[in-house]
Amino acid sequence: MDKALLLQLGGSVAAVALLVAFAAWLGVARSTPPLDAESAKALLFLEFPEHRPDAVWIAADGAALIAREGAQALVLYRRGDGYVARDLPWSVVAALKPSGGRLKLRLSDARPIFAVETDAWPPKELA
Repeated sequence: MDKALLLQLGGSVAAVALLVAFAAWLGVARSTPPLDAESAKALLFLEFPEHRPDAVWIAADGAALIAREGAQALVLYRRGDGYVARDLPWSVVAALKPSGGRLKLRLSDARPIFAVETDAWPPKELA
């Protein structure tokens, strides 16, 4: 190999490494703060603008919430650096049984786990 080819190869390697480092820096996920009453209300309005829930329950760790609107349950849970929204029949959510401080919900595409303070389900806010 001659010097020009080595110089071009070295420059290409350095440029690719710089681009990979820049892309990794841009893609750094930001931590999502736990939900409180205000952020839960804003997130519900954003994800379900046509719904007005009667009651809202926020998980003990602030990573999820379940809202009830009549016979429908609105579910939001943290996934990655954002939240996923699902709506289900209330009977499915009411039939769940917590164990060991965890409430496991089976959806078609995910298995979110909600942190509960007691094994009494549903909580009085949603009943």
